[in-house]
Amino acid sequence: MAARYGVLCALLLVAAAIRLPLAFWPNINHNDEIYQYLEPAWRLLGHQGVVTWEWRDGIRSWFLPTLFAGPVALGDWLAPGGWGAFVAPRLLVSLASLSIVVTAWHFGARISRAHAIVAALAAAVWFELVYFAPHTLSEPLTTALILPAALLLTGEPSRNRLFAGGALLGLAFVWRFQYAPACAVFVLGACWRDLRNAIALIAGGCAALAVAAGVDLANGSIPFAWLVLNIQQNLLHDRASEFGVAPPMAYIQLMSILWSGAMLLMLMALRRGWQHAPLLIVAAIVNVAFHSMIAHKEYRFIFLSIPLLIIAAALGSADWVQLMRQRPGWRHWSLPVVCAGWVLLSLGLSGATYTMRHNWMLGTAEAKLATDLDVDPEFCGLALYGMHDPFLPGRGQLAIGRPVYSFYQDDPLANGQLPALVQKHQSEFNRIIAPASLAGELPPDFSKRTCALASHDINTCVFVRRGACDAFTTGPFGINDVLVRLND
Repeated sequence: MAARYGVLCALLLVAAAIRLPLAFWPNINHNDEIYQYLEPAWRLLGHQGVVTWEWRDGIRSWFLPTLFAGPVALGDWLAPGGWGAFVAPRLLVSLASLSIVVTAWHFGARISRAHAIVAALAAAVWFELVYFAPHTLSEPLTTALILPAALLLTGEPSRNRLFAGGALLGLAFVWRFQYAPACAVFVLGACWRDLRNAIALIAGGCAALAVAAGVDLANGSIPFAWLVLNIQQNLLHDRASEFGVAPPMAYIQLMSILWSGAMLLMLMALRRGWQHAPLLIVAAIVNVAFHSMIAHKEYRFIFLSIPLLIIAAALGSADWVQLMRQRPGWRHWSLPVVCAGWVLLSLGLSGATYTMRHNWMLGTAEAKLATDLDVDPEFCGLALYGMHDPFLPGRGQLAIGRPVYSFYQDDPLANGQLPALVQKHQSEFNRIIAPASLAGELPPDFSKRTCALASHDINTCVFVRRGACDAFTTGPFGINDVLVRLND
């Protein structure tokens, strides 16, 4: 058994060695990984935090914040001040992403050892899978459930496999219900020849849903009320479109940009991979098609499709190993050549496009500014002034235990008078984060100290005022008060 899985263990070590250090890299793909998951987990532990409109309107499940609460508490105990609470859950999701590597191996092992090695290696090193691994978002976490479920449901059916697969898909539905159409592909694949398989599968799904309902009840919510409200707000009222819209072909276009010259190779490999894992390809296409119909688009939304396609393409490329072995002199080199191709292709694409280079740096400028505040013993209150958003990435990015205020141009109370308002309330804070271009609007007591190129390529700085903060003043520009007025 040890010899059989020795290579898989080595590939898992490689995957972990790539992913775990990235948990410490202060890269934020989207504010949601903080404000929809880590901040609610922080509040579950009895702390104050930023509350966005999704949580005020009750459209989010408490399942993932509850799951993150333990790592957040442990991280904050080990490294108080925010960074530990930020890193510990990222380490957890990085480890969870290894399930994709294990799944790829077993899909390949159904064909041959070479297919297992190529598929697992591709899953271990592919740049998009590595990039998303440490991010506390529902998409990569849900994918870490759906891939093993797909393995269970596409193999020889048994009651235990069907029950476990159904349970994983049930959890996946709770964590990211928008992946339901893709999950349905595997459900239909498991049941269309024998409808009796649906009994164990549904039983597993119901068990997972019962756990989710218990989490809702434990947090004082009506079970699955968040799901009804989410569908109402985002699918019926199209609330998500307020945050941007894109044409139906946007995902295909972005994928073609990120894969660039590798697209032709991928299509060739997928053509061969179809004979080995057609349901993986179908589910990936269904997932992209479904999300393409939704006006608001973000590349992370279709993350599930990426490992599905990569595993299928890797299985197809492993056929080339067998073809190359038929040629004299290539018997011992065919597998290393194909594996090296996956590694080199991933390395090249990880920084080949502006989009990926930009993605790797998202949030790092805010982290630099936060570090300035972390080592500042006189810091007692922070104002965000004229920022693109009324908040910055939190947990480990903004100081913990100090009041945070926001002076935002769209705030109804601002009324075009931001400079006068920040002047009036400056006793409540002694540090300001603002674009460097707006330095002239700040009170004269504040001087520029540390700057970094933050989100939207805006040069953003920490401005400092000497002296303490008036702890007894409670103005109307606390960050949560501002978010309520903006319905943000």
